[in-house]
Amino acid sequence: MDSSSDTAATAALPHGGASTPPTSPQQPAVVLSPCAACKILRRRCVDRCVLAPYFPPTEPHKFATAHRVFGASNIIKLLQELPEEHRADAVSSMVYEASARIRDPVYGCAGAICQLQKQVNDLKAHLARAHAELAGARAQHAHLLALLCVEVAAASSPAYCAVDYPSAQLAAAAPAAQADALYVVDGGSGLQLQASPVSWADEPLWT
Repeated sequence: MDSSSDTAATAALPHGGASTPPTSPQQPAVVLSPCAACKILRRRCVDRCVLAPYFPPTEPHKFATAHRVFGASNIIKLLQELPEEHRADAVSSMVYEASARIRDPVYGCAGAICQLQKQVNDLKAHLARAHAELAGARAQHAHLLALLCVEVAAASSPAYCAVDYPSAQLAAAAPAAQADALYVVDGGSGLQLQASPVSWADEPLWT
């Protein structure tokens, strides 16, 4: 009984006498592409490559430009001396300065800065002239507005409208009455005017 059951169990097992575990679908191997710096330098890109985060394989021109001016050893040395939060800015600065040096081998980045500074000074001069012209236009506008206000005020209230005719007639008659009260006296030293006790208006007219 026991021997027959052992024989059946042995026949059910696959060749080799041991059971094989179930196989799972095989995962594809992930192939990491080397960074642009290691690809240009033709070396193996290690896991902790200091250049890999800043020179991806999709942008090989960045490292080519910086390597042409500064050199790979100087770039690696500079990045190793800086903290990680400042390395990205340093790489951007090196790439920009290297591009400027390639465009202008004599002045490089300083030439670009001088050109931009000249443009800023020219714009400041244009702005100052515009402010001066605006101030002159405002002053001229204020002067014309003042002249217009004076002309409008003179046209709306002329001088003769403010004169009261009865009072003007009385003021004109007063000197005439005073002149009627004077008469000529022939003195020894010459002619003199004296006040007459009777005015010409009180004397009877000759008929």
